[in-house]
Amino acid sequence: MIFRLKTSKQTQEIFEELERRTNYKPYTLVKHAIAWSVAEKTSVKDFKSDSNGLDLNRQTITGDNEEYFKAVFELIEGRFLEEDEFFPKYVKAHIDRGSKLLLDMYNHAGSVDKYILHVLGVGDTV
Repeated sequence: MIFRLKTSKQTQEIFEELERRTNYKPYTLVKHAIAWSVAEKTSVKDFKSDSNGLDLNRQTITGDNEEYFKAVFELIEGRFLEEDEFFPKYVKAHIDRGSKLLLDMYNHAGSVDKYILHVLGVGDTV
């Protein structure tokens, strides 16, 4: 079983920028990135990116909710994911794709407060 993955260099740069702007740490940003990627409801099976970024621990990413993450990914893919596919391939793909979406959402919101209101579905913020 694999316990670590490396994000793309671009994801690392996005997370560093967002950390400077929001004070959110990568262990928080990674969950937001996955959520935005999953919201796309499209496969990441052909998503390609480098592995020159952040080194992340499996537990940091999924915590006690690994089965939930896997089930959601399987629903999107429409098939069972083998263990070595789920982690690191699909988890990494959702993080890397989602990091770009997260940055776009944050930039469009313009502030942490407006971004959080958008995430919560309150008001017309984004």
